[in-house]
Amino acid sequence: MEFFGILGGTAGYVVAFVVALSIIVAVHEYGHYIVGRWCGIHAEVFSLGFGKVLYSRTDKHGTEWQVAALPFGGYVKFMGDANAASAGADGEAMAGLSEAEKRRTMPGAPLWARAATVAAGPVFNFILSFIVFGAISLIRGVASEPVQVGALEPLPQEVRVLEQGDVILSIGGAEITDLGSVYEASRDLDLSQPVIYRVERGGEELELEGTTPFPALVSSVSPNSAAIDAGLQVGDVIVGIDGEQITAFRQLQDVISSGGGEPVELDVWREGSREEFTLKPRETDVPMPDGSFEKRYLIGINGGLAFEPATVRLGALEAVEYGVRQTWFIVTSSISGLYNMITGGISSCNLSGPLKIATTAGQMASQGSQSFIWFVAVLSTAVGLLNLFPIPVLDGGHLVFHAWEAVSGKPPPEKALNVLMMIGLTLILSLMVFALGNDLFCEGGLFWKLRGLFE
Repeated sequence: MEFFGILGGTAGYVVAFVVALSIIVAVHEYGHYIVGRWCGIHAEVFSLGFGKVLYSRTDKHGTEWQVAALPFGGYVKFMGDANAASAGADGEAMAGLSEAEKRRTMPGAPLWARAATVAAGPVFNFILSFIVFGAISLIRGVASEPVQVGALEPLPQEVRVLEQGDVILSIGGAEITDLGSVYEASRDLDLSQPVIYRVERGGEELELEGTTPFPALVSSVSPNSAAIDAGLQVGDVIVGIDGEQITAFRQLQDVISSGGGEPVELDVWREGSREEFTLKPRETDVPMPDGSFEKRYLIGINGGLAFEPATVRLGALEAVEYGVRQTWFIVTSSISGLYNMITGGISSCNLSGPLKIATTAGQMASQGSQSFIWFVAVLSTAVGLLNLFPIPVLDGGHLVFHAWEAVSGKPPPEKALNVLMMIGLTLILSLMVFALGNDLFCEGGLFWKLRGLFE
C-alpha cells in the first residue's frame, strides 16, 4: 500500500515541479525577450518547452509564441542566431540583410545591447524572487512591539494562562521587548518549575503560572527530511521521545543532537489524538552566520510558539528591502555551499538533481500555496545564479565572450567558440548526471526510500 502511495505522490510531485519550472523559465526567457526588444533586437521565437509544438501564435511584432511538448525549459531565438542557444550567427541568413536589418539581429546588435539582453534572464529571476519574498512579508507582517498574543495554537495542555490580546512583559523574570527576547527567555527557563508570565491584560498587570512558550510544536516541515518522510505535519505537537515526556522544543533538540543519528520514537499529539512515529535523524550540513558549515543530526522540523504574535504591516520600502536581503542571503549561501562542496568542507550530497527538486516542489505544494510560492522564489534565485556561472552555453559564458570582445575588440574565433560550447555542454550534462546520482543514492534518496519498503 505504501509503495502505491509513493507512486501516487509522484504524479503530484511532477505536476508541482513542472508548474514551478515553467514559471521560472517563463520569467527568465521573458527577461531575454523584453530587454532584447527594448534594445532593438527582434525575437523570432519565444518557446516554453522543447520538442513538438502544441500551441503557437504570432504577435504584432512578428514573434512566434509557442508551447512545446517537453516542459523542462525554454528559449528565445533572436533574429540572426544560428540556434536557440544564441551560439554564433546564422551566416547564410545574415548575408542577405541590409545594415538596418542587421541591427535588428543578435549578432549585428551593438555589444552593449547583446550583453544587456543576455544578462536580463538571470536578472529577471532575481527580480521575481525579491518581489515574491517582499509580497509574502507584506502579507505576513512582522511581530508587533511590544509582543502581543494574536491567537493561541491548539495544544494538548488543558490549562491555558495566556489570552488573545495579552501584552507579554516578562517570561521567567526576563524582560520581553521583542519576539527575539521571547526565544532567548525560553532557552533559560527551568523546565522543572512553572513558568511565570507577567502580562498586561485590559490595562491591568497580572502574574500567571504556565508552561514554556516554546513547546515542541511543529511549525514547518523541511522537504526531503526524515520528518516529512515519516509523515509529521505542521501543527503536530511532540509530547514524548523514546518514552520520555517532553514539554519544550529544546528537549527534543537535545535528544536528537546527542543521539548520534540513532532512530527515535516520537509520541505525537495531533488534533486531540495520539500517534507514534519512528524516524532516523539525518546528518545535515547546517550553514553558520560566518559562512562555514556545521554537521548536525536533524529530523527536519522547526518549532513554533504556543501563540501567534500579533503583527503589524510592513511598508512597501521595508518589504522590498526584505525581499532583496532574502534573495542575497540565498545567493551567498549557495556560493558558500558550492565552495565548501568543492573543497570537501561539506558533502556533495547537498547538490540536488531533478528528482530531489521535483520531490521538494511536491512536498512544498502539499504544505500550502504560500510554501510553494516561497519555494518557487528560492528556485528562481538558484536558477538565476546558476545561469551567471562563467560556463559556455549558460548566460554567464556568453557574458564572458562579450567581455572578451569588449577588451579585444572582436568576438572569439568561431572554431574556439564551438569548442568552448561543447566543453560547456559536457560540463552541464556531467553535473546533471552527478546530481541525479545524488538523488538516487545519497541518504534520503529514491534508492534509500525504496529499500526501506522491503526491509
